[in-house]
Amino acid sequence: MKNRKRDSIIYQVAAMFLIGIIIAGLISYGLQRVASREDVKRETETFASYVADEVKHSILEYPAHEWLIKYWYEHYEEMDIEYDVDYSEGTLTEKKYNTWLSRHSDIPFRYATEEELQSLSDVDQKLYAEIAYSWLITRVNQIKAAYDVEFLFCVLPNESFDSQFFLFSAAAPGAVRGSSYEEVYTLGVTVQVGGAQTDAMKAALRDSSHLAEAGDYVDYYSHVGEVSGRSILIGLTYDISELSKNIEIKALHSTELTILQQLILAAICLGLIYRFLLKPLKTVQKSIRSYTETKDSKQVAENLSVITTKNEIGRLSDDVTDMAKAIDDYAVTIEEITKERQRIDTELNLATRIQEDALPRTFPAFPDRSEIDIYASMAPAKEVGGDFYDFFFVDEDHLCMVIADVSGKGVPAALFMMSSKIRLGDNAIMGKTPAQILTDVNNAISENNRQEMFLTVWLGILEISTGKLTASNAGHEYPALMRANGEFELYSDKHGFVLGGMEGIQYKEYQLDLHPGDKLFLYTDGLPEATDANHELFGTNRMINALNKVKDQSPQGILEGVNKSVDEFVQDAEQFDDLTMMCLEYKCARR
Repeated sequence: MKNRKRDSIIYQVAAMFLIGIIIAGLISYGLQRVASREDVKRETETFASYVADEVKHSILEYPAHEWLIKYWYEHYEEMDIEYDVDYSEGTLTEKKYNTWLSRHSDIPFRYATEEELQSLSDVDQKLYAEIAYSWLITRVNQIKAAYDVEFLFCVLPNESFDSQFFLFSAAAPGAVRGSSYEEVYTLGVTVQVGGAQTDAMKAALRDSSHLAEAGDYVDYYSHVGEVSGRSILIGLTYDISELSKNIEIKALHSTELTILQQLILAAICLGLIYRFLLKPLKTVQKSIRSYTETKDSKQVAENLSVITTKNEIGRLSDDVTDMAKAIDDYAVTIEEITKERQRIDTELNLATRIQEDALPRTFPAFPDRSEIDIYASMAPAKEVGGDFYDFFFVDEDHLCMVIADVSGKGVPAALFMMSSKIRLGDNAIMGKTPAQILTDVNNAISENNRQEMFLTVWLGILEISTGKLTASNAGHEYPALMRANGEFELYSDKHGFVLGGMEGIQYKEYQLDLHPGDKLFLYTDGLPEATDANHELFGTNRMINALNKVKDQSPQGILEGVNKSVDEFVQDAEQFDDLTMMCLEYKCARR
């Protein structure tokens, strides 16, 4: 035996320690970031709720707040509003208020009721709404400044939540108001929204409030009420970019400290591992190498006698000694095992032939039925598998087609395949729909499935007289459909869960209208998962290309063409899964 130079295992163990420390550090870093962001999100939501409640209070403190909101919404184009004013003298709002006092000194402004306001003239109603709106804007501006809110606004979304009518928006000192994106929106501005904004508003309407993340910002919506058939939502936006940076720095420093502690611990562990594990292992390794060269089991026993520890290394030393003494006996045992393996292979080959004989293999399958042409094949892998197909007439006008793939390999999969095939056939003969067949068979399998096996199934029933195909899919591959004079394409049908996976599932079905010249191609995963020597999959794209190369052939010619394409692709690579295909051509309606 050549004495090849190899690196000491201590270096490999050290590398594994280092990789583990790096991975643990990254995980720790990620978890700390996530936990910190969640804490920030919770605190922000609590704070935003408090701010939104203060804004609500600023609106609801007016007894006639419902009347006011409705008036602002319905008469925004008529109103002459002074935005972002303080309470100092000389403002237009103060002059309006003095006018109000001169006309209605008997009505307290902040405590006016809806009935009192409705009794006023249109001019005085407008005057009251303008004063109240200007005061509200001043108040929400103060709230925005006091709580450092990036954006504070109130909107009325439409029914589809893809646009917002702005009732009011808070502005920072010196901000420009208008209707463009860069400006603070005025009353009545309507903007189009979508995506996360739409989802957040819907969630707020459903849950009363909702907090949503949008990069370095968080948006909070709170539902206030309804007006004129539209919801009223208060919205707040916070900039958390600086807070996010602080979280990153804190998490990084904590991770660095954790990695340093782990490096120190790893160095101590490596020293102990070499002293009590690797050094005795070297003695065992030298003894094994000596035996391969000398075949002297006594010398091996003498060399290993220096290892007196009672741990796994000591037991390994004893095992190597016993192995050297028993190697001749193992040679005899290996010969017997080889014979037994040959016997098992023979039985598996017989099981494969029995499995194949259970499938329809006589073609043409229905020589007296000119309306259809059907062909199927199964190329089993080395082991007995669980693929199967079947087709049969339920009655004179209905053809049932089945293709399935059972989990696992070997005899258990073959037995499960035979049982499932019989159950599917029995339920189909009873005249059930495809969905009901899969539902009943799934329940029957799931009731007593201690081995927890399952199968994927595509089952369809074709009404020959009309070309109507009713099908149901239990986790199987998408079929390929070719319309007359067209090309094959994958048909993305709706998948149900696999049969045997869970009891009580109700499967769904769908319908296809086949016309003369249409072709339907069914297959198991052994086709797209066929692998070449470079471990590259054949894939569905190559499958569709292979189908379209022979699309004008008969079903038998199509399957032979696809098989040829697969053989050219995999060449001498060994295949580990069955390759099962079925093709139907609908020629004409039943006469």
